[in-house]
Amino acid sequence: MLESLLGSLVREQVLLFIHANGEGYAREISRYYDASLDSVQKQLKRLEKGSVLKCEKKGRTMVYRFNKDYPFLNELDRILDRVSCYTPSELKDSTAQRGCYPRKPRETGGARVTVKRYGEVR
Repeated sequence: MLESLLGSLVREQVLLFIHANGEGYAREISRYYDASLDSVQKQLKRLEKGSVLKCEKKGRTMVYRFNKDYPFLNELDRILDRVSCYTPSELKDSTAQRGCYPRKPRETGGARVTVKRYGEVR
């Protein structure tokens, strides 16, 4: 919907995702829209370079959110609100479905070992 204004469908998707969720990281956005990871990363970097987004490192993940100091943030927010009325409701509800961050706790592999004390029957 904003592709002609912004010049890129992926840029529009990145902005809509972060608008709906408050923050996002490249792999999460690329998986949600089934877009190339490289193109999402490029758009995130361009938006960060233009001071629209801020980047914060959490562990090994770069998490992006809107820059509160961006002078046109209120106007951009209003435009994205309007556009989000025409997007699937799944995007609006995706916050409830997504995990905190991409890394899951490492599971220990291998067989479980039960230690038996001498004389004890299990």
